[in-house]
Amino acid sequence: MPAGKAKKSKKQATQIAEFGNGGETHQRTDGSVVPRMTTQQGVPIADDQNSLKIGTRGPTALQDFVMREKIFHFDHERIPERVVHARGFGAHGYFENYEDLSDLTRASLFSVAGKKTPLFTRFSTVAGNAGSFDLARDVRGFAVKMYTDEGNWDLVGNNIPVFFIQDAMKFPDLVHAAKAEPDRGFPQAQTAHDNFWDFISLMPESMHMIMWTMSDRAIPRSFRTMEGFGVHTFRLVNAQGKSTYVKFHWKPKAGLQSVLWNEALKINGADPDFHRRDLWDAIQAGDYPEWELGMQLFDDDFADQFDFDVLDATKLIPEEILPVRRVGRMVLDRCVDNFFAETEQVAFCTQNVVPGIDFTNDPLLQGRNFSYLDTQTKRLGGPNFTHIPINAPRCPMHHFQQDGHMAMHNPVGRANYEPNSWDAPAAGPRESTDGYTHFAAEESGTMGRARSDSFKDHYSQARQFYLSQTAIEQGHIRDALAFELSKVKTVAIRERTVSHLLHIDKDLASGVATKLGMAKMPDAAVTNGAEIVDLDPSPALSILQNPPASISGRKLGIFAMDGCDMKILDALQNQAKQSGVTVELIAPEVGGFVCSDGMKHEADQKIDGGPSVLYDFVAILGSEQSVERMCAHAPAKDFVSDAFAHCKFIGFSKSVTKLLEAAGLDDLSDEGLYPLAKADNVKKFFEACRALRHWDRESRVFD
Repeated sequence: MPAGKAKKSKKQATQIAEFGNGGETHQRTDGSVVPRMTTQQGVPIADDQNSLKIGTRGPTALQDFVMREKIFHFDHERIPERVVHARGFGAHGYFENYEDLSDLTRASLFSVAGKKTPLFTRFSTVAGNAGSFDLARDVRGFAVKMYTDEGNWDLVGNNIPVFFIQDAMKFPDLVHAAKAEPDRGFPQAQTAHDNFWDFISLMPESMHMIMWTMSDRAIPRSFRTMEGFGVHTFRLVNAQGKSTYVKFHWKPKAGLQSVLWNEALKINGADPDFHRRDLWDAIQAGDYPEWELGMQLFDDDFADQFDFDVLDATKLIPEEILPVRRVGRMVLDRCVDNFFAETEQVAFCTQNVVPGIDFTNDPLLQGRNFSYLDTQTKRLGGPNFTHIPINAPRCPMHHFQQDGHMAMHNPVGRANYEPNSWDAPAAGPRESTDGYTHFAAEESGTMGRARSDSFKDHYSQARQFYLSQTAIEQGHIRDALAFELSKVKTVAIRERTVSHLLHIDKDLASGVATKLGMAKMPDAAVTNGAEIVDLDPSPALSILQNPPASISGRKLGIFAMDGCDMKILDALQNQAKQSGVTVELIAPEVGGFVCSDGMKHEADQKIDGGPSVLYDFVAILGSEQSVERMCAHAPAKDFVSDAFAHCKFIGFSKSVTKLLEAAGLDDLSDEGLYPLAKADNVKKFFEACRALRHWDRESRVFD
């Protein structure tokens, strides 16, 4: 058969799709042109979209050899780094419980007000390798290992409360599509390429997550200024066996903050370890990052009445409908002693729960419970990764599991089995009268590969998220989509993506299409009969509608040149200290600068190594003579122009005006520019900085 004819037939065949009960895409073949998908044993696969469940909303069956083989192979694909979340940074700390929650759960860490539980937290990007950069547009992992007195509890979450897919069966496909394309090994740490958007455009369930990842949530200013979420619906179970559904939230004490995309690109060049350095510096300075643990608690009646299925990981429960109850706080107060031994070797597993915390039938969670244990077994060399100190429980541990690679301790005595008839201590451990018991859920239904039709609305919450953003944030989503799709070479993939955006917001779709230069708007994507509902906006989903209470923990960059006013410099540093703001001094030479009083100050950064993108707000001080020398200096002009373009507040002494003009700031009446004629002006400057950005400037700079 001629190559051209075969290609045409294949193309035609791959365009034929069916939709499942939950709106998922099935691409089928009879094997005549496109080969049948099989297991590694050659068994044809009828459904590669759904795991095998007991009923459409039931638990995943252990006998699902198709899913187990697929995920098992995926878990073992990367040597030696993690398959996903390879680039991470961790710290030690503790969890402090606020109140007795024994009415909700028998978990001991929640049993007493003021009880402290040691923990280790690891933050990470998802797609990039261990040597990639911090400010990739990506989901951030937010994993917490609590060393409770009843065993380890791993709350393995993200900084986004929903996910791309509904069933763990699709996780290998998602990651394969997002990672570097296999024939060329690039691009890495980014999703702006054909494979990712091809996959996404055929997976409408991803649209809600796409709104989040194309928003400012995917480029946080720091680990300290992002939320964390458990993603799934879990159960709390009390001593009487009563179950309460729960969704976990981590709320940062420092508030929410992100960076601009143009700023992220430049930060990655200036300091690819920006997030790592920020967390390290904060802890070393004693400015310990804090988050409050929040819970959304509900029962079966609420779950049945809620508009969406609480087992669907692509959905959330708006805080306005179900408020978040804050039950404790996490404090990170100690950096690791050795990065490899702790941050790199820490092993998180979603299956690690303690008595009083249980799972639901969320099909994504069910698959994760299998995958994580398998991944850690492979990555850390065998089944004894719990012998590594960072993974070992801090409570007594007794079992008959023995031998294997890198075993550090084994059962002592004659018995390595139970039941046995030996006396203590040779007999070893026995079953506990108060051991872990699962919630006695009643399950029924036909076993099969199917998805509940309660999962099929893929657009309503995506639309809700978009409409919950401010106009500025909506513009960032539009621009992010246009940027990513501009890197997609296949026009059909761009068009297919825009066809989904039409269900989210017509103006959004039109804006993206215009920026891509599309001559014609495509038809809206098929919805498989799902009704798209207009939901009330949720202000809690917006970063800009939830500003931080203070500017504590932020960083001021002072570009100081010879002859700068000592009184103004002192006032800036003193006000920063009062406000909890870190200061770095930038100068033409790192050796320092001489102030107006003749005092020399050593600089923290040389101007070409300390660009304004590294700071939340900046001040520029100098004399007319020193400023004159900087007017032709590119890094100095970039310091000013970037700060202006990124909508930062800029304080400046009168003598700096020529540098501002040389950097292209012709309009010095901008309300984000603060003349520092005298020390008294400094307080007013810091009050303005509480807003973090002068957003009115953005449309003038980028449109």
